[in-house]
Parts: sequence; structure tokens; C-alpha cells
Amino acid sequence: MARLAMVLAGLAFAAGCATSPVSEDDPETIGGGTTTALQNAPTVETQTSALTESERLYAFFDAQFQVRLERSPQLRTRLGDKTDYDKWDDVSDDFVLETLARQQAAVRKMRRDFDYDALTKDAQLSYRLFEYNAADAAANAPFRKHTYVFNQMFGQQSAIPAFLISQHRVANVTDAEAYIARLRGVEAYLGQHLQRAQESAEIGIRPPKFVYAYVLSDAVNVISGAPFGPGEDTPLYTDLKNKVNALDIDPNEKIRLIIEGRNALLESVGPAYQALIDWVEADRASANANDGVWKHPNGDAYYQQRLRSRTTTALTADEIHELGLSEVARIHAEMRGIMAQVGFEGDLEEFFDFMRNDPQFYYADDEEGRARYLAEATAYIDEMRENLPIVFNVFPKAELVVKRVEPFREKSAGKAFYQRPSADGSRPGVYYANLYRMADMPTYQMEALAYHEGLPGHHMQLAIAQELESVPQFRKFGGYTAYTEGWGLYTEYLPKEMGFYEDPYSDFGRLAMELWRAARLVVDTGLHHKRWTRAQATRYLEDNTPNPPGDCAKAIDRYIVMPGQATAYKIGMIKILELRDKAELALGEDFDIADFHDVVLADGAVPLSQLETAVEAWIERLASGG
Repeated sequence: MARLAMVLAGLAFAAGCATSPVSEDDPETIGGGTTTALQNAPTVETQTSALTESERLYAFFDAQFQVRLERSPQLRTRLGDKTDYDKWDDVSDDFVLETLARQQAAVRKMRRDFDYDALTKDAQLSYRLFEYNAADAAANAPFRKHTYVFNQMFGQQSAIPAFLISQHRVANVTDAEAYIARLRGVEAYLGQHLQRAQESAEIGIRPPKFVYAYVLSDAVNVISGAPFGPGEDTPLYTDLKNKVNALDIDPNEKIRLIIEGRNALLESVGPAYQALIDWVEADRASANANDGVWKHPNGDAYYQQRLRSRTTTALTADEIHELGLSEVARIHAEMRGIMAQVGFEGDLEEFFDFMRNDPQFYYADDEEGRARYLAEATAYIDEMRENLPIVFNVFPKAELVVKRVEPFREKSAGKAFYQRPSADGSRPGVYYANLYRMADMPTYQMEALAYHEGLPGHHMQLAIAQELESVPQFRKFGGYTAYTEGWGLYTEYLPKEMGFYEDPYSDFGRLAMELWRAARLVVDTGLHHKRWTRAQATRYLEDNTPNPPGDCAKAIDRYIVMPGQATAYKIGMIKILELRDKAELALGEDFDIADFHDVVLADGAVPLSQLETAVEAWIERLASGG
């Protein structure tokens, strides 16, 4: 901790809010996004002196982002850059602290070298966000060992094969050799993660005991089968063969590459995963059944910081809990309206039971049923794409595809998620649907889920953010959960206003998913602040949502290992709707929803306070005739 204090020495601002030279809450000095910001920076003719300083600042940001790329081969790969294609990131604690020190030094240099008042509004926003991100990193740094390195949601035991399979493209022999080099590097890379987990365990930070079974299952799956033993090829071996065999090269060269890859699997991946399995099995005896992070050293402070970081607000755990209870009650009332519409006789609990169990709402748990789900989810997105011009002016250039979560990770992965496209356009955005258990993927939620993960949800927002021309790289590829997931949840609701959800059961599905996010406010704070048990939190979801028991249990397991993250969705959505209502009220007939969406998307992901400032500036500009 003393070393960390030295790293943070000289940090002249509080976590989450820059103090100099401008207040985050000052509308006179914070420039909001505009529709033109989606395509063009201000012109030299209009702001020559300001742009000179802004251009200097953006060159500084570009240099800082380049340093970040040089220190992260995996980020390069995600962005479609094949530099250092054969390497993994350094995740040692020394490297993490060095990265933090560099970030804080960069902020001090920015403050020293650039005249804030001489910047354009867009550049001023970038300046403040650069400060904000550094402050947030500094606030999170003391808790860096509180994160569960190995868990069922984003644990490295499954992240490593997922990265190679989904991110490492192979277009030639050099790419294949880089893939093999990364296989050889798994032993050292996974070893660093294992050391981090061991360091956390030494200070009493372990996940609850139930998490260990998930981790073991994932790890065993990676090395079960050929070439490690009898059975079908493992996921990595299959991926290597498929990528090499797809190359237009000499057959003998293919054989060479596959043999080298096989040897790398046996000599590096196998031992690395076996070492992980051995440690997890041994450490499980030291774990306990307490589920919330309150049990850890400084657990309460850690959780409050997670809430601040994820929601970008100062809301307390108690405030978030009460907000959740209120929203659950409101949505229950709307659901009773759906019950009346479909003529269901009974109470809400009985209706939930009907929605959970009636076979009309579930496809067969076989390959035909899974193929049907993927086809219909794709059809929803295709239809929405044709209707986007009704409420949007700007559209993503990147393609979007719908895929099933790969078998090697579907047992532990979430029910749905989105992977953003590569920056160079070589890889599309992907909406992943987890079809491991079709009973957990009711068809009445399919429509809302497709809108959230695809269009006009995450793909719309994240792809457009990457394609912005007037913002520095760190903003294109950064993010704030409350904004990003708030937008995703908002775009489940927006299609209702566009005339979608014609089937009342599908509209119920929309409400069910909003209810799910409202209930998260209750159970996340319940687990980590009010000391609820896993069973207590699961029971709350089963009693208050129509989701099947397996869905409820899996969700609670997720919230346990990702404290605070689940609270951001509803808080972000509420803010976006609040700002839209404010704009409609202030502008009346001059309000245009497509223009409003331009404002929300114009700056990429931002903290909620900045989004509010941008919308208020837009309202003021239009109201004054500007």
C-alpha cells in the first residue's frame, strides 16, 4: 500500500470529478455534443487559434493511446492491428502499477502543457474525460486485488481461449505462427494471472466456494480431448486446425503448422491449465459460503467505489436499493395491464408461473430449436435496421451478425452479450446468444434481447462511437457502464414507441427484461451491502420476475462476482429517459427524437453528468434559436 501511495503522489483531484480548471457541473464551460460532432470537428476558419491548441492536445492524446497500444498486444489485436500479434499482455502487479503511474503523469503533463481556455468545446470535453478516467483508475487502484481473477463470467480460464478463437484472425502463415506463439505463451500469461489470484487469496480475498466449480469446469474443458487425451479435439485445437486448413498454402505447410500448434498445446497450454486446476482444487478448501464483497478487507469501501465507477453517480447503496424496489413495483403494475390484455385469470405470481412453464414460449432444446432462435433473432434485427431512419439520422457502418456462444464457454457465460467490431472493419460486431439451455431463453424475450444487444442497442452505440472522426482514440474505445448499458436498456423501450412488440407476450417480454434490471438494483445491493445470501437473492428474483429458476440462479452468481456492474443498466436508462422528457417539455414542437439521439450518441460514451450537460446545452441552443 505504501508503494501505491508513492505512485499516486501528486494526484491533485478527487476520484470521479476533475477540480481544475473547470467544474463538471458548470454549463457555461462544458460543451455538449452536437449532430455535426458525429462527422466533423470545428473548422479552422471559425476557430483558428483554438484549433491550434486543440490539434496539439489531440496529438498528445494520440501519442498516449499509442503508448497504451505498445503496452497491450491484446488491445492491438482487438482493434485489428497485427503488431505484436504473437504476444500476450503483461498483467503483473508491477506492470499494473507502472501503467497507473504513467497515466497520472500524463494528466499532470496535460495540465501543465495545454491552455484549457484555448481549446474547442469538443477538445475541452476530451480534456475533462482524460482527467476523469485517470481519477477513476486511481480510485480503483487500491482495490485491484479485490477482483476475482478466475470466475465464471470473465475469468481468465475461459477468456484466453475465447480471445484466440474470436479475436486472433489467421489470414496467412505469419498469422498462424503468431497464433502458435501465443499458445506457447499461455503458460507464462496464465501463470501471471494465477499469481495474482494467489496474492489476493493471501490477503483473504477469494470468491465464494460455489465459484470454484465453475472455474474448474471451464479449465477442464479447455484441456479435455485431443491432443491432451482421447476424445474429440479441444476447442483450441479445433480452432487452430480450422484456421490453418482454411489457408491457401501448400498441404505440407499446413501439416507443419498443425504439428507445431499441437506441440505448443501439449507443452504450454496443458501444463498451464493443469497448474491452475491443481491450485483451484487446493484453494477451494479455504473458501467460504459468504457471497457479498462486504466480507473482504475494506469490503464496504470497495463496493461503494464499484457503484461510483459503474454508475458514474454518487448514489449510495441504500439509495439504489430503494430505487430498485420502487421500479419493481411500477413495472409489476404495467405487467398486470398485459395480463388483462391477454385475458389471463389469476394473480401476477400465477402469470409468472404460466410464462415460465408454458411450452409455447420455448423452442426445442435441440439443434433445430437453436437454429430457429438464431434465425428469428437475426430477422428482428434485420427488420429494425430498415426502420432505423424513423428515429435516427446516423447509422453504424460496421456489419452485425448473430452467433451462438461457443460450446466451450456456454455453460458458464451469460445469456447474451455483444462483442464490438474491429476498428479496421475486418471483423463485424457480434450479438452472442447463449443457447446452452433453451429453457433459459424464452421466446417472449427474444425481441427485446435482439434490440438491446444488436440494433438499435449496443451495436448502434459502440460501432458509431468507434467510427467518430472528431474524438481521440481513448474515447472511441473507452466506455462507462451506466451510459453503455443504459443505452442498451433504453433501446429495448424505444421500439415500443416505434410500433414494435405487436404481440402482447413480446411486450411482456420487454417489461420482463426491464423488471430484471430493476430487480438487479435490489439484489446487487442486497448481496454486497445488506449481506443477503445467495439463496435469499435468488429467491427474490424467483418471486418477483417471470424468469425461470435456472436463469435467476445464474444471474445471482453473476452479480456476486461482478459487484456493482448490474446496477448501471437501470440507472443509465432512467437518466436518458429523464433527459428526453426534459427536452420534450422544454422544446415542445421543436423536439425531434432523431436529433435527440444524435446528441446522446455524438460524444461516444460519457459519464451521466456529462450526458446531462450535453442535452441541456442542446436544449438551450434550440430554445434560443441557435
